[in-house]
Amino acid sequence: DGDELKSPFLVQFGLSNMGIAPAGIDKENTGHHHLLIDVEDINFNMPIPSSSNHIHFGGGQTEALLTLSPGEHKLRLLMGNYLHIPHEEPLISKEITIIVKD
Repeated sequence: DGDELKSPFLVQFGLSNMGIAPAGIDKENTGHHHLLIDVEDINFNMPIPSSSNHIHFGGGQTEALLTLSPGEHKLRLLMGNYLHIPHEEPLISKEITIIVKD
């Protein structure tokens, strides 16, 4: 939180007490990551959209090389189930702010 970075940069993520499974695989206590970039509103009852602000890691990936425009950005992770829907009790990370430098 608060880091100043140059783009592109590596983001690594993980979780505890839950497993990672690719999208489409319905296995209890698993899901896959979705990186939310500058997202204000989240509907926890609908599938997580796919856009440049909602990055899906449906293959079960736990890292990504991100290229973001210069300026301040807010990032957080949201776990989705096999259908990209947040779990009944959403598992969402604390939001962090980064500053991308030219």
